[in-house]
Amino acid sequence: MNPLLSVTPETLLSGTSEWFTPEIGARLAHHPLSSIETEYPHYVGSVESAAGPVRPKQQHPVFYGCFDWHSAVHSHWALIRQLRLFDNHPDEREITACIDSRLTEANISQEVAYIEANPSFEKPYGWGWLLLLAGELSLWDDDRADRWGETLEPLEQTIRTLVNTQFLTQERPFRVGTHTNTAFALHCVLDYARTVSNDSLDTAVRKAAIEWYGDDTSYPVRYEPLGWDFLSPALTEADLMRRVYSREEFIIWMDDFFPDLTVDPHRTVLDPIDIPTDTDTGAALHFAGLNISKAWCLAELGSVCTDHPYESLFNKSAQKHAQKGLSQAFTDDYAGSHWLSSFVLYLCTRNEAGVSIT
Repeated sequence: MNPLLSVTPETLLSGTSEWFTPEIGARLAHHPLSSIETEYPHYVGSVESAAGPVRPKQQHPVFYGCFDWHSAVHSHWALIRQLRLFDNHPDEREITACIDSRLTEANISQEVAYIEANPSFEKPYGWGWLLLLAGELSLWDDDRADRWGETLEPLEQTIRTLVNTQFLTQERPFRVGTHTNTAFALHCVLDYARTVSNDSLDTAVRKAAIEWYGDDTSYPVRYEPLGWDFLSPALTEADLMRRVYSREEFIIWMDDFFPDLTVDPHRTVLDPIDIPTDTDTGAALHFAGLNISKAWCLAELGSVCTDHPYESLFNKSAQKHAQKGLSQAFTDDYAGSHWLSSFVLYLCTRNEAGVSIT
C-alpha cells in the first residue's frame, strides 16, 4: 500500500516534511526518477518532413524524458527538492548520479540554443517550472546544488529574459485550466523572484497580476472544470492574488471575485472531481492533478481567510481534495505517473521554502 494514503488529511495539509519517512521518500522519487530517463512515449510536436521529427534526446539532452519538456523539468525539481528536504534519502545516490549525467555545460548549451531558436517553446508553464527548479537549487546549501545551479544558470537567464520580454508584456491573461494558464506561471515566477531576492522581477510580476486580475469580479466558478483541466482557473488566480496583496487587500478582492460560495451552483468549485471511467484515461488523469492543485490552493486560501466565513469551507474542501487526489495520483499509467508525483510533493511540502511564498 502507498504509505501516503494512510496519512491523515491534517498531516498532508501541514505543508511541511518532518513526517516524511524513507518509504515515503522512495515512493515520491520512484516515478520521477524513472520518467526523466524515459524518452518514449514523447510529445515531439509537429512532423515537418518525411524524415520525421528529431529525437527528443537530440533536441533536449537534459529535459527529454517524461513525455514532454515541462514534466521533465518539474520532475528534476521534485527530485532535487527531495534531496534538499529529506536527510538520507534512500535514492540519494541514484538521483545524484542521474542528474550529474545530464546537467552538463554542453547539454545546457544545447537547451539554450533550442529556446533561443524557438522563443515561445513551453511558454509559460515550462518557464515557470524551470525558474522554480533554479530557485530550488539556490536554496540548498550543498556542493551538488552549487554545481548544478552554476551549470543551469545560462538556461535560467534565458528563461528569465523571455519572461520579462515575452510573458509579462502580453496584453491579457489566459484563463484556462491547462498549460497556458497565466496565473499559475505568474505565481511560479513570483515565488522564484522572492526565493532569489530579485526585487525588480517581483515588482514586475505583482504589477502584471494587478493589471490583469485586480478588477475581476463575480468569477463564473460554476463553469469549472472545462475540458481536461489540471488547474482551477478561479482558485489558481486567487492563490496568485493572495501572494500579491496584503491580507486585508486580498480579503476585499476575494469577496468581490468569488460569487457566494455557500449556495448552489457556485459551491461546486469546492467539490473534488471524479475521474471519468468511460473516456481516454490519459486525459482523464488530468483530474487527479486538478484535485491536488485545488487542494494546495484551498489550503492556502483557508490559511489567509482566518475569521472569514469561507475559512471553514476552504479548509474542509482542501482536505477532501487532498484525499481524493492522493487516491488517484499514484497510478502506474504513464499518462499520469510521469507528472503527478511532482504535484503531490508540491502539495505536501508547500510550506517549506521555495513555493507558496507571500
